[in-house]
Amino acid sequence: MIFVAMLAGGIGTRMKLDKPKQFEIVGDKPILAHSIEKFLEVDEIDKIIVSSPESHITTTKDLIKNYFNDDSRIVVILGGETRNGTILNSIDYVKSNYNDGDHILITHDAPRIFVSPELIRKSIEELEDHDAASPVIPAVDVIFESKEKGKLTDIPLRKNLVHSQTPQSFKINKFLEIYQDLSEDEISKLDEAMMLFFLRDGNISLFEGDPSNFKITRKIDLKIAEAYLNE
Repeated sequence: MIFVAMLAGGIGTRMKLDKPKQFEIVGDKPILAHSIEKFLEVDEIDKIIVSSPESHITTTKDLIKNYFNDDSRIVVILGGETRNGTILNSIDYVKSNYNDGDHILITHDAPRIFVSPELIRKSIEELEDHDAASPVIPAVDVIFESKEKGKLTDIPLRKNLVHSQTPQSFKINKFLEIYQDLSEDEISKLDEAMMLFFLRDGNISLFEGDPSNFKITRKIDLKIAEAYLNE
């Protein structure tokens, strides 16, 4: 089966909003609703697991009811303290409710509302020959490395750098196999699924992403998103 972990566990701290940004209206609906809508267009997907901060679970469920009429393909769970914790909660949901088949989990940042069904399907297709997959786009800026605040410690070659996007996908059983082999120190450094596979030389596919699949992170991004929707 194919599951989606819709990562919507944030509380809007960076954008200084009065509510989690997944509830912010862009165009005619909340950010979260835009992203869920895109995944519902992909028939291959069996279940969308929406994570939520504990204090906003009721609001999240109400959103699902209002925009998707309590679609049985959508379930709301408690998000974790970290991104990795939320992914693990999503995996726990799968393992607790479905058999131990070689299921697939697709992780997606809810604020990436312009993800296309084609990109979602590509993420699934890449798992035919790989354990994990992520869309990427080339870095257009020179990237400075600064291991000490205010100090330049390295300038990696831009031609070797790419920006990761979601939807990222992986085989759940392989993820758990690697996770159980990691040290506590390695686990503490996990900030996305691809890091886990990288730490154990996993078979990862990096495929072409889409520049329009940007993440709404700053207030200016809300204006950009509105402009995209009005094109």
